[in-house]
Amino acid sequence: MKKVVIPVAILLAAVAVYVVLSGGKKKGNELKYVPVIRGDIAERALAVGTLEPEQEIKVKSTIPGIVAEVLFKVGDAVAKGSPLFNISPNPTPLEYVETRRNMEVAEVTLSKIKVDRDRNAQLFQSQLISRSQMDTLEAEYSEAELRHRVARERFQLLEKGRIEMSNRSVDSIVKAPISGIVLSLSAFEGDPVVPLTNFQPGTDLCSMADMKTILFKGTVDEIDVGKLVPGMETEIQIGALAEEKIRGTLQRIYPKARKEGNATLFDVEIVLSEAPGIILRAGYSATAYVKIQEHQNVLVIPERLVLSENGKRFVEVKENETISKVEVKTGLSDGLNIEILEGLKEGDQVVERPPREIE
Repeated sequence: MKKVVIPVAILLAAVAVYVVLSGGKKKGNELKYVPVIRGDIAERALAVGTLEPEQEIKVKSTIPGIVAEVLFKVGDAVAKGSPLFNISPNPTPLEYVETRRNMEVAEVTLSKIKVDRDRNAQLFQSQLISRSQMDTLEAEYSEAELRHRVARERFQLLEKGRIEMSNRSVDSIVKAPISGIVLSLSAFEGDPVVPLTNFQPGTDLCSMADMKTILFKGTVDEIDVGKLVPGMETEIQIGALAEEKIRGTLQRIYPKARKEGNATLFDVEIVLSEAPGIILRAGYSATAYVKIQEHQNVLVIPERLVLSENGKRFVEVKENETISKVEVKTGLSDGLNIEILEGLKEGDQVVERPPREIE
């Protein structure tokens, strides 16, 4: 009969594996104890959205044509009335011919009426025609002169894009309607421009906004909207500025909900407080925390330690090396911690059991 010899190295390895596994399992089953402490706890509603200027304006042209020149760059601060675009007229051949012929016809008509007026003026001085006849001729001449001026100015505007009138200059320069920052550019040199009229929206040339007033515009879930009222304090965390927090005030809650997938959301607007040293840009994604209520210097523990059983809430507490269940009365919760109203005192050791392993 032969003896079976187990190599020493294999035996030692097996013992080491057993020790590690048994030790790890024992360590995973150890209980932890969390003390009851005093602190501040607040109930907050979450709103997700972006930073937007209070009013953004789309700049459009009332003159058709082609963009001949862009007189700014995106991000420039411009004053009201500053030139933004130079629009070059681009009439069709038919429009050009018709406008020129109308001017020429008006000129011929004016010349004819002028000759008649001058001839009848001599007759009036000789008292061969009445004052009323002369007044009629003068009115016809004035009307013809006005028609000729309108036709000539229309042709000049169509051909050159600008005219000089007695009291003002009319040109095809699109000017800034407000003072603010140019946010975006939609039309470039060579692009056609459709004018803004009562029957068509016209071509968007650029967008402008006064960046002095920035709003947070976002949505809040229907579960929280009933707890909100205008005037509540908020704290805004901007995604691009992770270390900066800006305070604000809830200004508006929209009365009508909208659907996004299976969620029912309400739009909200928050006015931001001044943030010296922080450059805010339109379109920043942000999260706003609206403070609904806050309790200060109260007993708090992690909410995960509170258990429910038969409609009651309790925790496990270590007392003199023994663990017992203690019924508690809870208050405000922020989703992570919860307020303890009755059942515990400061310094009590609340048991935190390890998570159950899935076998």
